[in-house]
Amino acid sequence: MDNEILDEDLRDCFQEISNVAVGRAADLLARLLNTFVVMPIPVVNLLERSELSMALSAVADAESVSAVCQGFTGAKIAGEALLIFNDASFSDMAELTQYTGDITEQIQLELLMDISNILIGACLKGLAEQLDVNFSQGQPYLLGQHLNIGELLNNNSTDWSRLLTIEIPYKLEGRKVNCDLLLLFTEDSLKVLRDKASYLLE
Repeated sequence: MDNEILDEDLRDCFQEISNVAVGRAADLLARLLNTFVVMPIPVVNLLERSELSMALSAVADAESVSAVCQGFTGAKIAGEALLIFNDASFSDMAELTQYTGDITEQIQLELLMDISNILIGACLKGLAEQLDVNFSQGQPYLLGQHLNIGELLNNNSTDWSRLLTIEIPYKLEGRKVNCDLLLLFTEDSLKVLRDKASYLLE
């Protein structure tokens, strides 16, 4: 698949579709947690596998992070949603979810999964509705806790050579809760995504 697949019009279209989807996810999270969600414009890129490390380093500059990964597939589109959390956020996440006990490793895991289910599920649903597809989602799993980005990538065994990436940074206003949601679409998905987006551009 040539790089030309992601021309300016197509990039803008993916960005607009993503913007609507993540807006819905942010609205759901804001209502559930009763807090304002700061949501910059999504960034769309076509990356070689080797470039993913640099992209992740740019979006998560904390010394250590935790991450949840969830695969999805449907209508010949496949990919993974990767949600990267700043480790400094667990106490605020517990307060927002009204958890008052000790924040053990198990509770941290539950907090990560709860927030991930909300953000990833709502975002994928928003994308699927606009693209007129149905995504089947795999079980989310913990990619790692308290790791740096290099260790995190070593835990992700995907062997894709090229990826369409949509990066969405989320921040909860007044809280130390920062996370980056990356939607990674396989190279085999690009033709279908291009066709779907081209239809929307007509």
